Formats: sequence, C-alpha cells, structure tokens
Amino acid sequence: MFSFASARRRLAALVHRDARAGAAVGGAERYAALAGAIGDLVLRHDRSGGVLSASGEAAALFGHDAASFVGRGFFNFVHVGDRPAYLDALDRAARGDCAAAVTVRLRAGQNQRERQFRWAELRARRLDADLDGAVTMSVVRDVSAAKTAEERLQAARAEAEVANAWKDRLLANVSHELRTPLNAILGFAEILGEPELAPSDPVKQREYAKIIHASADHLLSMVNLILDTSKIAAGTFRILPEPFALEPLIADCCDMLRLKAEAGGVTLEHAPISEVGELVADKRACRQILLNLLANAVKFTDRGGRVVVGAATRGDQMHIFVADTGLGIPADSLSRLGDPFFQVRNDYDRSFEGAGLGLSLVRGLVGLHGGALKVESLTGVGTRVTVRLPRVCLPDATTGAPAALETEARLSGGVDDVDPLAAKEKRIA
Repeated sequence: MFSFASARRRLAALVHRDARAGAAVGGAERYAALAGAIGDLVLRHDRSGGVLSASGEAAALFGHDAASFVGRGFFNFVHVGDRPAYLDALDRAARGDCAAAVTVRLRAGQNQRERQFRWAELRARRLDADLDGAVTMSVVRDVSAAKTAEERLQAARAEAEVANAWKDRLLANVSHELRTPLNAILGFAEILGEPELAPSDPVKQREYAKIIHASADHLLSMVNLILDTSKIAAGTFRILPEPFALEPLIADCCDMLRLKAEAGGVTLEHAPISEVGELVADKRACRQILLNLLANAVKFTDRGGRVVVGAATRGDQMHIFVADTGLGIPADSLSRLGDPFFQVRNDYDRSFEGAGLGLSLVRGLVGLHGGALKVESLTGVGTRVTVRLPRVCLPDATTGAPAALETEARLSGGVDDVDPLAAKEKRIA
C-alpha cells in the first residue's frame, strides 16, 4: 500500500545509496523518477536553505515552473509571515535525524498582483549523502482543501457555541422575566382564594384582579414574542401582504401604549402624516413592529421625556420612525442591536424588564418585508429608529434574512421630523 511517508523514506534512501556508490548521475535520475511518482513537489536544499532542484509537479500544484523554485525562488513564494517558520523547519531537519514539518502559505500562479496563496505542508529531512551539495530534502503537499475544511469545521463549531450560548441566555432571561409576574399571579390569587386573607373592600379586590390580569397579559406577550422569534429563525413565519392605511394603524398603536406612557410620565406624540397613502404589507406584522419600537422608546425614556412616532414616503419606500428623548445607547453597543437576547443593560438588577428579543423580532419582521433598519442614538440625548419598508411588499422577492441594520452614534433628525429631539440637542449644545 502506497503512502506519503514510505515514498519519502524510499526517496531519501535511494539518494543516499546512489551517492555512496558514486553514481551521482544515476541517483539523480532515479530521484527525479521517484519524485514524479510521488505526485507532490519535491525539493533539494543546500546548507543555506536554497533550492538546488525541484520536481516537475510544481507547475500543476502551485502554478509555477520548476525552475522558478531554484535558488531563493521558493523562499520568495512563501508568505512573508511564514518565512521564519519555514527556515526553522529546514534548520531543524538539517541538524536532526527526524523529519521537521511546517504548514506555510505559498503564493500560487504567475500574477504578482493578485497575491493568491495556497496552504502547503512541508516535511523536510536531512540527507546523509552530499549529492551536488544537497543536505536536506523536503516534500511539499498542497493542503488547501484540508485547511478549508478545517476552517469550515471551526466556523461551524463557533456557530454551535454561539447557538448554545443563546440557548443558555434564553433560559436565564426568560426564567428571570417570567418569575416576577408568576409570583404576582400566585400570590394575589392565593390572597383572593383564602377567606381569611381576602380583603373585604371591593376596590382592593378589583385592584388585585387587575394586577393578576396585567401579570398574565405580560406572560402571554412574552410567550408570543418567543414563539414569533422562533418561527422567524426557523423560516416558518409567513407574512400576508394587504393594502391598508398606515396612519390609523399608528394611531391605534399609540392608543395602546398611551396608558403605559402616562404612568411613566412620558408624553407620546403622533407626528402629523400627510399623503403617505396605503402600504401593501402584513398589517399584523407592522402592528407588532410599531408596538415593539414604541414600547422600547417608552421604557427607556425618563419621566418628563417625549416619544414621537411618524411616517413619510421616500420614492418607492415608506419610512416609519420612532424617536425618543430617552437614555440613548452607548456607541460600543450599537453594532449588537438586533441580536437575539442582547440587552444593553444585561444584569438581573436592571430597572427595565424584557428578554432582549423585541428589536430582534422587529429586525426579523422587517427582513421578511424586504426592508431595512436604521438606528441613531446619542447617550443622554435619545434614540431614533427608522424602518424602511417597500411600499408594495412582495414576499416571494425576499430572502427571509434579518433586515440590514445601519447604526450611527449621533442623531440626524431635524425640526421637521422630531421637534423634541432637536430642541434637546440645541439645549445640550
């Protein structure tokens, strides 16, 4: 059975035997014949590491003729970052009795500008016989395919580790977010169910019932959020485009969040919209996009702040924006927005509830419409999120990938777009 190692040993033994017998010419011919049979690039080196001869397989393997490897040619083809390791392997082989191996990048092809490199494994061994001044022989094999497979395997392993980390983060975040409303439901339900604990005041009873209802509603929204995110990730979420007026939808979403905004002392404004016309998209998905963006804006805006939502047409696109005068997002966190379970404040003592799935869901829904997202934010000034949707969504024309996300650590909204933000920027300036 033919093997790379056995062929190399036979070649070295053959050169050694013929040199000792004084048949240098015949040995060289046999060396060339066996080198061609191996199918790899075979080099003979002098004491300085220069190449005395190269087998004819060089052209097929790396796109060079054999003569171009002679002298310092092979060294010049080795990537500059791998040259120290290459010379060290030759030195170790010349001084020892064992083969020295090294993997280097070797420039392939004749084009000097393209600088295309292939991975090559070089195994060098000392020659006992001094045939034409050669002291070392090396066999060079193209291992680019194996290296590519190894890199793909490492990438797949990294993706699996990320997926496993997301799973752990999901369990941690969801368990934290569900525990509080569950405790409230169990606690107040137990109070109402025990005659000696239940309050006799009907007002108190209604208050406890409202707390239970609100907690259950929060649980339901969390479960729906997780399910929708999972469907988008699995590619099973289907959108059903239909024509609808955008302004009434924005008004409905504002009405749904107004009580929450007022409870937090935040003013929720619906910017005037003129001549936006109809949008052909999935109405339920668009409602979910708006509710998530508005809920985030209200949640991260301090008492006395403002949240503004509006829309405008830009050619064949519809731009929907939600802007706030809230806390803002640090510049180093902007690039990770939209990643599942990512939260700017990711500790269990944070003041804000949420599993870090809201913006990820928005990004997925916008991507299903073939749209894009832009997030502008300045710490201490506020945040502006702009959703860009085609005015006529064609789901068959989309890839289903998450929407492209553009981020800027500044706020470019002017007075015509968001008056509260512009005023606050002027005050800070």
